[in-house]
This record gives sequence, C-alpha cells and structure tokens, in this order.
Amino acid sequence: MANTPTPQADAAELRDWLAAELPALIEKHGVPGAQAGVLVGGEIVDTAAGILHLGTGVEATTDALFQIGSITKVWTATLVMQLVDEGLLDLDEPVRTYLPEFAIADDAAASAITARHLLSHQAGFEGDLFTDTGRGDDCVEKYVATLADTPQLFTPGTRFSYNNAGYVVLGRLVEVLRDAPYERVLTERLIQPLGLTHAAPGPYEAIMHRVAQGHVPAGEGADGAAGGTPTLVPAPLWALVRSNGPAGSTLAMRVADLLAFAKLHVDRGVAADGSRVLSADSVSAMQQKQVDVPFMGLLGEAWGLGWELDETPAGPMVSHDGSTVGQNAFLRVIPELGIAVSVLTNGGDVYAFSREIFDTVFEKLTGAAVLAALPTPADPAAVVDEATAAPFLGTYSASVMDVIVTRDDDGALWVESKLKGDFADLQPPEPPERVVPYSERGLIQAEGQGGIHIVYAFVDEGDDGRHSFIFTSRALPRSR
Repeated sequence: MANTPTPQADAAELRDWLAAELPALIEKHGVPGAQAGVLVGGEIVDTAAGILHLGTGVEATTDALFQIGSITKVWTATLVMQLVDEGLLDLDEPVRTYLPEFAIADDAAASAITARHLLSHQAGFEGDLFTDTGRGDDCVEKYVATLADTPQLFTPGTRFSYNNAGYVVLGRLVEVLRDAPYERVLTERLIQPLGLTHAAPGPYEAIMHRVAQGHVPAGEGADGAAGGTPTLVPAPLWALVRSNGPAGSTLAMRVADLLAFAKLHVDRGVAADGSRVLSADSVSAMQQKQVDVPFMGLLGEAWGLGWELDETPAGPMVSHDGSTVGQNAFLRVIPELGIAVSVLTNGGDVYAFSREIFDTVFEKLTGAAVLAALPTPADPAAVVDEATAAPFLGTYSASVMDVIVTRDDDGALWVESKLKGDFADLQPPEPPERVVPYSERGLIQAEGQGGIHIVYAFVDEGDDGRHSFIFTSRALPRSR
C-alpha cells in the first residue's frame, strides 16, 4: 500500500486559492462557467466563476446546478449495493433471476450476465444506445425492452467495455426490487438521506434552481479570433433522454452536493447526520478491482463496482467523469486521506481546465504530484511503414459511431471518428486527427488539445495480424 501523507492545506487555504484562481482558469481554457470544490478535514469548500448560459448571461454561483453525467453511475451503483446490503440482490446471480424479461441478441450471454458484470462494464453487449422511450415513469422499463436486438461484442466477464445501456438495466433492477421509478428511489434512498438540497434527478426539479446550460462549438468556420479558439453556443437541448437516467442523462447538482455524496464513500457509508446509508462492506466492495482497463490516458487503470480505480503516491484513488451535451463533470476521491476534489463545467477545453485544478489542489493537499503524468507522443511527426500500420488500419464500428484508421501516402496515420444517428445532429463533424504509435498496441494523438493527448488502445490480433478491437473507453469491433 502506498504511503498516505497527512493533508497539508486546510479548507480555508483551498477556499482562498479556488476563489482567486478559478476566474483566470476559466478564461484561459475558454470555459463559460464552472464550479470547483474540495472535501478536506470533513469540510466542503467550493467556489464558482463565469456564466451559466451565454445566451442569457446568468452568472455562475455556488448554488447553481450542473449536470454530472456519468458520475450518476456511481449513484446507481450505490443504490444497487443497498439492495445487496438488504439481501435483496446477489451480484453474481444472473440478472434474469430478477429481470426475467431481460433480452439481448445473444440469448446465452443474456442468461449469463450478472449485476457484477454490469457494474464493472464487463457485460459485453453494445452500450451506447440512447433510445428515447418517453418521459413517463415507465421509460426505463420501456428502454430495457428495446435491447432485444442489441449485439454482443464479447463473452461476458472477459474484458472491459464502457456500457451506458448496462447501467440502465441496473436502474431497472433497482426499480423492480424497490417497486418504484428510478428517480423516486434515487431521491428517497440517497438525495434525501444525505440532506442534499441542490440535487435534481431531472429537469422538473432542476428548474426550481439556477441551472447551467451546456455549450458546444458553433460549427465549421466559427473559430474565434484568439488563436482559433472555437466559438461556443448554447447546446440545442438541456439533457439527454430520461430513459438513460440511471446511466447519467439527467441528474444535476451543485458541486457541494456531489462532494457530500463523495463524503459518504469516504466515511464508510455514514451520512453527515450519523445515519447509515450504505454498509462499510459495500463501500469497500465498490472500491475493489473487478477488471483491468486498457491504457487510454483519461480512464482509470481498473474498474470496481461503479468506480474507476487508480493507484497514486497518496493512496488508492476512486473517480468518475461525466459528459452530457456541452457539460462535463469530474470527481477524484482518495478515501484513505478523506479528501475529494470535483470540477463541474459547461463547455470549453474542460479536460485541460480540470487537470490544472486537480494537479494544483492535490499538490496543496498532499505535498506531491498525485495524478499520473499525461501521455505524450515521443515524435508527433512520426511516420510508419505499411507493415507497422497494417494491424491498426480499418474501420471499427458501433451503433453510434465509426472510427476509421488510415495511412496516407507519406506514411502518416489518421483517426477519423464519425458519429451516427442522433449524436451526429448534436455537434458538427470533426476532421481526421493525426496519430502516431504509442506502443505496440496503441496510437496517440499527435497534437492533442490543451496538453491532453488521447490514446487509442487496440487488442486481440486475429489470424490476419490485424487488431480486432479499438478502445475509445468503449470496445469497438473491427467491421472491415
């Protein structure tokens, strides 16, 4: 186990630093508005800066709500583990034990998939499905019924592939075993017991608060004057479909409430008022490794039950990020030190922005660099011969996107991501990006953005020597 230094900066120092630096950081990274907060010494401090909506000019404040996107998955996982605590659910029983109607294209896989597989993204069926099944309380039930033709990518329990649809299945599991809609269970079992006053499971609750709007690039030809910084405009919608709520389409809150949820996991399942919300055993189980994750630079080294997992010089870290339409949320927690840091944003160069905050705050907290160094290309201008390129080249496909890897006549490698379906309408197409070899099984962006270079991981060479999957956090199988 890593040495775990005593936190050095106190709450007051961090509050002062955040208040002084956040305005400059959002300007530097082109972020319209943001909240940032820290849990340290049992106290939560937070600050806000910028604008919630560029169309209205409403100011960002600490009581405003931002969408937390897929961080919701940790909330869903917590609800599932409450079922385990009460003896209502066995993580290693097939999901069909509780949801006999659960069906995907591969019936053998559907019969084998467990809640543990779903929680740790090992179910193996295609997961980026955002089918709109209406706004009624039965939308999650209806969504799960649409999965019957969903293709299986690999045998359950054999590898990691991020799966939004799997978390909607977990949400339906919660509904059935609690005999109530997901949002009501979320409210009654987590939001209310934790005393959260600025957390909204959907837009009807969010509208009672000051709320952030996401922002997206205006489109081709809309670059601003300062170094080609994209011009941002309000996103064409506030939230994704309600049916994906358990995976992260609608939950919104202020950063202080998100950190109060993190504190539940730091305090071994005990809420601020002393009541037990989750057993200590379930808290520990969620933080235990279930599967290794191919190295991609922006994800954890492994996955637990809901949480991303990393080993750091300050001790084991659990984390999760979230993205909706023009909003991004970030949460990092080191339970052994009792510290957590979170950043909520509504557009701009959010990865570089959040990373700068995390690096500085964790150094103030621990006296050392905590997060692993970001991957960078050894030679951004590298070219490769046909034999070296051959295992990577081709098209990798899922329902929502194709990723195409090509080599030009000069030996340069390119990756082009083409969104399909509804997602193609939400943002303009992006041009191909230059990539260079990062390892025998990886390609890395040559230019990146804001110091962030995404790594594309590849696995499973077939008989022809070509890789069978590309990982973009999802496992996309080769289609040609």
